[in-house]
Formats: sequence, C-alpha cells, structure tokens
Amino acid sequence: MASSSPAVTTLRRNGADILVEALERCGVRDVFAYPGGACMEIHQELTRSPTIRTHLLRHEQGEAFAASGYARASGRPGVCIATSGPGATNLVTALADAHLDSVPLVAITGQVPRCMIGTGAFQETPVVEVTRPVTKHNYLVLDVDDIPRIIKAAFFLASSGRPGPVLVDIPKDIQQHMAVPSWDTPMQLTSRYIARLPEQPATDLLEQVIHLAAEARRPVLYVGGGCSASGDELRRFVELTGIPVATTLMGLGNFPSDHPLSLRMLGMHGTVYANYAVDKADLLLAFGVRFDDRVTGRIEAFASRAKIVHIDIDPTEIGKNKQPHVTICADVKLALQGMNALLEGSIGEKNFYYRDWCLKLEQKKIEFPLGYQTFGEAIPPQYAIQVLDEMTNGEAIVATGVGQHQMWAAQYYTYRRPRQWLSSGGLGAMGFGLPAAAGAAVANPGVAVIDIDGDGSFLMNIQELAMIRIENLQVKVMVLNNQHLGMVVQWEDMLYKANRAHTFLGNPEKESEIYPDFVTIARGFSIPAVRVAKKSKVRAAIKEMLETPGPYLLDVIVPHQEHVLPMIPSGGSFKDTILDEDGRTLH
Repeated sequence: MASSSPAVTTLRRNGADILVEALERCGVRDVFAYPGGACMEIHQELTRSPTIRTHLLRHEQGEAFAASGYARASGRPGVCIATSGPGATNLVTALADAHLDSVPLVAITGQVPRCMIGTGAFQETPVVEVTRPVTKHNYLVLDVDDIPRIIKAAFFLASSGRPGPVLVDIPKDIQQHMAVPSWDTPMQLTSRYIARLPEQPATDLLEQVIHLAAEARRPVLYVGGGCSASGDELRRFVELTGIPVATTLMGLGNFPSDHPLSLRMLGMHGTVYANYAVDKADLLLAFGVRFDDRVTGRIEAFASRAKIVHIDIDPTEIGKNKQPHVTICADVKLALQGMNALLEGSIGEKNFYYRDWCLKLEQKKIEFPLGYQTFGEAIPPQYAIQVLDEMTNGEAIVATGVGQHQMWAAQYYTYRRPRQWLSSGGLGAMGFGLPAAAGAAVANPGVAVIDIDGDGSFLMNIQELAMIRIENLQVKVMVLNNQHLGMVVQWEDMLYKANRAHTFLGNPEKESEIYPDFVTIARGFSIPAVRVAKKSKVRAAIKEMLETPGPYLLDVIVPHQEHVLPMIPSGGSFKDTILDEDGRTLH
C-alpha cells in the first residue's frame, strides 16, 4: 500500500507501489490518467493512495492537456499517466505543446515487459525514442530500485531552469517487481545540465540595463511567458521606471492588460499601438521571450531602431532569432528583483523621462482602438467575449482552443494576473481548450474557469465533457460557432479568393442548419446547454451560463465572414498592418 510514512520503507513492495509513494513525496495531489493493460498495476496502487486523486479523462490527449492546464494555472508540475502503445503515442501532441510553451509536465507511461521490448509485442511502441525531440528529458526504467531516484529527478528537471515535459517509461514487469525503496539516492543529474542552470544575475549587468533605460526616450518592455512567476516584480519595475509594456500571447496576464501603461498584446494580431511602439522604440527590454515569428514578422524589421536587452533563463534562446545588445541569462524574477533593489536604492535617483513617448502612445490608443462591425442581430464574436469579460469582471481563468476565437479571446478579455490565460501558443494545438480548462479547475477549486472555444477545436476533445460532468467542475464552455475552420477561412479569403478547400465543418446537404448540434450532445452528457443566435440575447445567455452551478455549454452562433484584425501578414512588418478587411468582400 502506498504511504508517505518513512516507517514502512523497510517493507518489500512492488514497483507500482513505490512509484505512487515517490509521487506523493514529490507533492503530487492530482494525476490525470486513462488505464490500460501496461499500467494497470499503477492504477491499482493509485486507488490506495491517501493523498493522490486520480482524474479519469476520456482520451490520453485529453489527460495530457488537462495536466498542462493544471500546470499552467497553478505553476506546479502536471502529471499524466497512460498505457503503452497507442496510449503513450496519444500523449505526444500535448508533450510537444508543453515543450514549446515551457510547461512543467511529468508523463508516466506503462511499457511492455523488458523481455518483450523490441519484439513488436502487442501495444509496444518505443515511446522514449518517439518523444525524445519533444521532451526536456525522458527515462526508460530498467531497474525497480531506480524508481525513487528517477521520479525525483523527473520533477526536478520538469521544474528547474526552463520548465518542460519529462517522460518516464516503466515496463510492466518493473511495476510488479518487489523491492525495498531507498528514498535518499542521489538524482545523478549530468554536470552539463547543472552547469547550465542560471545563477544570480551580475549586478554590473543589471546596472547596465538601468543606465540604458535612463538614456532611452522611447523604451518598451516586451514581456513573454517567461515572466509568469514574476508578475509582482514586473509591476514594481514598471512603477519605478514608467516604461510601457507589450505582452506576447503567452505573456497575457503577466502584466495587467487594463493598466495605463499596458499596450496589450503585440505581434501578428496584436494592437496597432503595441506594434507601433516596438517599431519606433529606441530600447526594447525583452524579458522571458523567444522572438517568435508570430511576434516579430520579418525579423530584420522588428525593433530595428532599438537597442535590445534580452533576459531569459534558457541560454539557447539568447541570440537564436534576434541578436541583442545586452544579454543576461538568468531567472527573470531574480533579475527584476535585483533591478528593483537598485532602483529603490541610490541608482533610483536616475531620471526616467518618457512623458512625450507615453503621450504619443496614448494618442495611438485613441486613434487605433480594437474594434469591430455589427450587422443587425448577427453576433460579433468579439462582442460575446466583451460581455463575458464584463460579467466576470475579468476574473475568470480562460482557456482556449486554437484559431480565430483564440485571438479574439486574447484581444477582448481583460487579463490582470499571471496564470489566468491558458492557450496552446507555440504548437497551436486544436482541442486544447476543454481539457486544459478541466485541469485548471482541478488546480483552482471554486474558481470560474471558462473555455472560449471554436466549433472545430471543441469537437476535437468533446469527449471530455464526461469528465467535467462526473467531477461537477465549474467549467463553462462558450463555443463561438461559425461552422468553419475560421482562421483557415480567413487566410483563404486573403490568399485564395475565398475558395473553400474543405474548411466548412457543417453538413453540406443542409448548410442552413447548425451541425453538429452541440446542445443536444452536451445534454447527452447531462450538461445544461443553450444556443444563442441573436445579439440581443447574448447578455442574458451568458448570465444564465455563469449563474448555473457546475458545467455548462453555451453555443454562440457567429458569422464566418469575420476576420481577426488587426493583422500583420506572415513575414511582414508593422508597415504591412491590415486594419479593415473581412470575408464579406466579393472575389
């Protein structure tokens, strides 16, 4: 029986039991799992754990996305467990997603017995080899005595430095073997990894950054997902310097988007004023970012007038896409703490004068606000999100799928704190929203969690309605249903004269009908659901959704002609910004 009590460590126990206690010792309280033949032993022991709760998703991809949502919303490593073969390969997309978005995840997979590895046995896949390019590290456990050491190392690796996913593959016979666990065995991490862990940032480098900020007249903070653990320090730095802040998609919430110095999101679908600020800046402070192509567009034109300071925890990201003038490889939190201490001391007497710059940016906010058109009673998707933002006071945790709805949710909801926004940024994995919302709800009991989804993304993991119903989670699903793959349709409108190439998701024989019927499907899962198709009904429908206890689905019918704007075309620059275009133009 699994136990965290040191008194029972002299007893011989099977590997699965040792594994569960190892998880308990690492502070695990929730795991997301789906059982199968090669991990039955683990599930049997999980039923005996006094502290770990197992959450049964209905697909392995769903469980891994739920673990990711849990980690993103809490900062603690998410844990998922799957069987061998197809169970393990179904985790791959979510592992790749976590790898690109720096999410701490520990995935445990069952494997066929050691004697059958390499024989092409039933449900055998070399998951260590399959996942090596999309994990931070992975292990194949070949000795039951290694389980405590490997599990401890897996959690350390997932959480230290730049976070990421770690996979542990455990053959079934290892799970069954008997042993007396040793809990104090060293992790045996490589010296190379330890050497790459960032140290306290050097004071002279931090002083150099402050001097550059004092000399600048048009500075901008470019803030990414790497600042998710340093929201308080970031806000203090902005208070001390008065530098305006633009955030990436992954950085939403790390600085309050309704703050007077917030420029909201930059990049392909960022605000005009955020992209203008970066284009005209003479100093770009890039904190916890990786100069992703959806932010930079044409890289040589991005912040071309600015000196660039890049602070990041991962040395491989510095200079990879854009060469900075000053580099600091460090935890952004420690760097901000160090700079704030200097600013609060004698060095803080420096004059940071950006009044003219901030007034110019305020003018740009007035000149180029986010906006949309209305057409009678048709529901603008942006309007639905604005109403949701108003009625939740911007306090909900928001998860999304991938596509137009994701960008509108980024643009029109107010994010005031880190870990409030959950989205598949680097990989752009459809199907992320619902299971990620479920994981976030597990990590934050009693907090409203809303999955703003598209009909295409929602359908990819719709089976997880079962999990949120069975656990009665406070997950509300608002589907912006345009019956199309909306973002691909937008690109078809722009690049292919609106020729539809398999992007209509409805029933071609009955195009006027909504297909599939999400309301009926939700009710099949015993989840209350309503469809709304008129703008005048949106507010009342959202009110009912928010006031109904437990899970709820609201199917919001929106026009497929709507485009996400503004937009900088792929490979373009600020001067190529598109402000006024939609799919209603005849080609």
